[in-house]
Amino acid sequence: MYSLERPVRGQSSSPKDRLGRKRRTVVSSLTEDEELTEILKSYSSNKVTTTKYSFLSFIPKNLFEQLHRCANIYFIFLAALNFVPVVNAFQPEISIIPILLVLAVTAVKDLWEDYRKHKSDKFINGLVCEIYSRKQQTYVDQRWQDVHVGDFVRLSCNEIIPADMLLLYSSDPHGVCYIETANLDGETNLKQRQLGSELTPENFHSRIECENPNNDLSRFRGFMEYPSKARVGLHNNNLLLRSCTIRNTETVIGIVVYAGHETKAMKNNNGPRYKRSKLERRLNVDVLWSVVLLVIMCLTAAIGHGLWLRNLKDASFLNPDTTSPALSGFYLFWTMIIVLQVLIPISLYVSIEIVKLCQIFFIQNDVDFYNEYMDSRIQCRALNITEDLGQIQYVFSDKTGTLTENKMVFRRCTIAGVEYPHEENGEKSKYIFLHNTTFSIRVPDPFLVQKLNCLSSPLFLLRDASMELTYIVDFFMALAICNTVVVSSPNQPRHVVRNKSPRSFTRRLFSRGKAASFTPSPSPTPTKLGTEPDGEPNLEASILSIKPGLDGVPGGDGDQGYEEEEEGEHGSWKDEEDKMLHLNPGAWSGLENSNGAEGPPCEPGADELIYEAESPDEAALVHAARAYRCTLQGRSLERLLVELPGMGSLAVRLLHILPFDSTRKRMSVVVRHPLTNQVVVYTKGADSVIMDLAESPEGAEQSDGRQGHIREQTQKHLDNYAREGLRTLCIAKKVQTSTRHAFAETSIENREELLLESAQRLETNLTLLGATGIVDRLQEEVPETIEALQRAGVKVWVLTGDKQETAINIACACKLLRSTDQLLTANCGSKVNEACKALLLELRAEVECGEAAEGTSGFTLVVDGRTLDFALQEDLKGDFLELSRRCRAVVCCRSTPLQKSHVVQLVRDQLRVMTLAIGDGANDVSMIQVADVGIGISGQEGMQAVMSSDFAISRFKHLRKLLLVHGHWCYTRLANMILYFFYKNVMYVNLLFWYQFFCGFSGSVMTNSWVLIFFNLLFTSAPPLLYGILDKDVSAETLIKLPELYKSGQNSKAYLPSTFWLTMLDALYQSLVCFFIPYFAHAGSDADMLSFGSPINASALLIILLHQVIESRTLTWLHVLVLVGSALFYFSFTLVFSVVCVTCSPPTNPLGVDKLQMSQPLFYGVCALTTVLALLPRFLFHALCNSISPSDTLKAALMDQLNPDNYCRRMQRWNQTQAQSKARGLVINVEDLDIKIPDFILPKELKECRAATGSVFS
Repeated sequence: MYSLERPVRGQSSSPKDRLGRKRRTVVSSLTEDEELTEILKSYSSNKVTTTKYSFLSFIPKNLFEQLHRCANIYFIFLAALNFVPVVNAFQPEISIIPILLVLAVTAVKDLWEDYRKHKSDKFINGLVCEIYSRKQQTYVDQRWQDVHVGDFVRLSCNEIIPADMLLLYSSDPHGVCYIETANLDGETNLKQRQLGSELTPENFHSRIECENPNNDLSRFRGFMEYPSKARVGLHNNNLLLRSCTIRNTETVIGIVVYAGHETKAMKNNNGPRYKRSKLERRLNVDVLWSVVLLVIMCLTAAIGHGLWLRNLKDASFLNPDTTSPALSGFYLFWTMIIVLQVLIPISLYVSIEIVKLCQIFFIQNDVDFYNEYMDSRIQCRALNITEDLGQIQYVFSDKTGTLTENKMVFRRCTIAGVEYPHEENGEKSKYIFLHNTTFSIRVPDPFLVQKLNCLSSPLFLLRDASMELTYIVDFFMALAICNTVVVSSPNQPRHVVRNKSPRSFTRRLFSRGKAASFTPSPSPTPTKLGTEPDGEPNLEASILSIKPGLDGVPGGDGDQGYEEEEEGEHGSWKDEEDKMLHLNPGAWSGLENSNGAEGPPCEPGADELIYEAESPDEAALVHAARAYRCTLQGRSLERLLVELPGMGSLAVRLLHILPFDSTRKRMSVVVRHPLTNQVVVYTKGADSVIMDLAESPEGAEQSDGRQGHIREQTQKHLDNYAREGLRTLCIAKKVQTSTRHAFAETSIENREELLLESAQRLETNLTLLGATGIVDRLQEEVPETIEALQRAGVKVWVLTGDKQETAINIACACKLLRSTDQLLTANCGSKVNEACKALLLELRAEVECGEAAEGTSGFTLVVDGRTLDFALQEDLKGDFLELSRRCRAVVCCRSTPLQKSHVVQLVRDQLRVMTLAIGDGANDVSMIQVADVGIGISGQEGMQAVMSSDFAISRFKHLRKLLLVHGHWCYTRLANMILYFFYKNVMYVNLLFWYQFFCGFSGSVMTNSWVLIFFNLLFTSAPPLLYGILDKDVSAETLIKLPELYKSGQNSKAYLPSTFWLTMLDALYQSLVCFFIPYFAHAGSDADMLSFGSPINASALLIILLHQVIESRTLTWLHVLVLVGSALFYFSFTLVFSVVCVTCSPPTNPLGVDKLQMSQPLFYGVCALTTVLALLPRFLFHALCNSISPSDTLKAALMDQLNPDNYCRRMQRWNQTQAQSKARGLVINVEDLDIKIPDFILPKELKECRAATGSVFS
């Protein structure tokens, strides 16, 4: 329990003062106290609004948000500047069209997204729940938005919780209810909540003090103060969170403490993730270079204009003006900024957003990412980093649930030093997984079954039990009860309906799905000990009457007292139980039934149980125990119902649960043993932890020897399990006599610290019972995916919490560790930094020697958790990174979630590489969020990883196509489109700049302002979009078969600084050709300014469009339609404009200019010659490069074009003429063009041809 600060005596308690504190006061909304009513009104209502805008705020707010982009501010500034008479370049009204269009497109997109949110909010706010009405003195239906803090809400099973409520009443007799938090954190297992205090609206006069709203889902602190001033501490188990669903409970009532945007669910609702991609960062740099280029051009024009005016005195064509040449040059600078504004690509940002949305659409609708079993497809949660998928250099992967199925098979176990191999479970044919389950059908080990069969004999007495048998019983008892599993029925697994008809106890308990609780019937008529009311012998009572317990400790008076308690409180259970079946060896063969629950062919209601566990490991252990007839049948807040072989159903009193956490790495339950009445601690956890805690009690020499032998044998078995790649857990127990943990549970002050301290005392000097080995098989195509990623130049790291041997085994199985690799293990046993540093230097020297020698294909580094702690320290980071950088793969075992995130951050920041992290569980969230790209797998461990990720997939194999195909396409398309935007803008702006040398740097242009504005905005805007959306350099099949092609994206070959400047030079050359050929063609003529500019504009359009044809790898009918349509749109617009426009563009008059030009042959001749000469160098450059040194992508594209038969014939001809050649490559004559083909894997269709013609590779 938690205690908050008490009010200081004499302190004011007015509503305003209370609101200022670090906590809130909640009382019933039925109160008549005006001050308290004012406090409740001050809290947020339950109406939720996730929209950004309202009807009135949309325009100003959206405009304000768009002004956060520097480019928008820049263009608004230029549009405003054009309204200044001394610097305006053309009509002011025209100058605002581009920025208005860009702002309008973005605003429409934002409005559409906001409207979708509004519809969702309206639906949620309109949901109905039952609220207690003061007027009607009953519960009435109210909309969610009408719920307020202090209201009493009544919910039924399967209803969604409308607000954060404190649980006050549950129909469950033990005061608990179950909620499913899948809508909140993605976890599908049920969480148990208990009453803060059992009250009803009519008699609720208490006051609740709790912490202010926050986003911590796992914490709630407060207390409830009764009118008597008595206080009850409140914690997270008393709180029902908004968006969760009531399960397994017929009715609950709660009082609202947080509503609307103050609920924890809304506090955690951060919306979609936004990151800046690497390409976008590069783009920003090049935009700055464009700004520099713009300033240089404007300064040149300003200086030239000043010099021209100074040298030109008393010219008759100049208007009299007293402005000095220097001031005129200053004005001209701003005029040129307006004229050359197109150099900064205003439409590029909008185009990038459109292209990325289309890329996400294609990724989400790729049928290869659809998982039919889970009925799920890929989710793109981050909208602006699709191109980063094509540049990944390091992949950090979790193991369990990511590389493996996270579907567990109970493979082996060792009890009291004796191993039970479960050979039949080792056969892959036995890995039969049920639909929507995380465990498999098991076949018990026959030797272990034989030992347990003696418990079923009617002649067996506990005093005859050997010590080994007591270990076995305790072992399976621990598997059955040391968990938080919820039990339910398959008919209505999440619904509770009471049934008063007389049935057998188990059927009454489970047939209607009542899970995890049981209600004892009234006590029967007193009967003779060991006899049921109907005269049948009571086997349970007979066993309980035997004083020697399983541990060989006399029961004494405590046993007798427990016997009386059970007989008086729960004796009637035996009235309703079915007759006990005496088990025999043949009975163990019929273990399979329709729902995967193994059991004897007895009453259906007893067998049909469904276990809902927090993890697949937990479910596997409970089902393994059930396979040996140690069956968990029910759970309540205070008791468990367990069936043991030969003993029937036993009530186990549950005293405390010490939950698992990543720090302790173990879980314990404290129970009162049903046979000995002793307080027993059952613990399961990681072997590295349990082995340290498993010490024999002092003074028990015989026990020391036995425990020593068990520890030794168990450790050997654990090592074998790890080498086989099994997940291991150790099981231990302890007989407890102290009651200090109960004091910690009920403490208000420092409860968390006391609980941790108490847990440390309870979990010491444990008696080791045994260990389990669970196999978690690899997902399909994991080895192929990892091999493809490594061939693509991606380094794969596996970060897991498993043992080192297990991690190495899995690394071998998934081909992360190859047979030719040299394994390096970094296990620093010392706690001194110097020792760890020496180890890292030694391993580094070993790697350097291996690199110098021949025969070693690579190194794989394996690091344990302790060494990783040292390696992440500041003085060892460099050595660790240098060592790991030289290794082909790295496996970090026994790593914590925090270590995972630190490793990813270290590699990302220090090596400056693109990182990707992939995982499926809550322990992978920090790693996923730190990486440049985070990918969550929707597996068996809930959806926390998915909800924190940028992309979500259902299988690890999907990573292969996501990176190698879509990542490659997204990066190359976007990079090429950005370069094309820069090219066309620079090319066209330079035409205006060259004209300044012939007009006295006056800022005049040789075209009308409408064409100038629309040239980049309309005439040439659609082709780049299609280029960025549909261009495909290599087919998906080839990209999958040739992962090496992915390296071009890693090295940013499509968008290098050198590529950018070469593109700028090419644009400069094309602008010179495009300007001066029409200039010389019209030299000496009487052509006016607009007549001179008409062929320049037409040539520029054709050059820009055909330039894209040269650069495109894909030309379809859609490309032809857009390109031809853009050209026709330009000529149609200019022709119509010149016919109908008389005074559209003062002071110039374009009337009839373009119509006249298009009627003259010179116009078409100039356009044709200009276009050919401008594009010829680029065409020749591509031809030479593709002939002399073709890129890998070009070679792969040519392989796509060759049909298999033609390819085989060319192979045979080459094989005959080049039989003696030792060259590494292969030369094929394709259309009289020699092309060198590297060491690529041949397509599947060509394998037979390759086998027939012999190997053509060196």
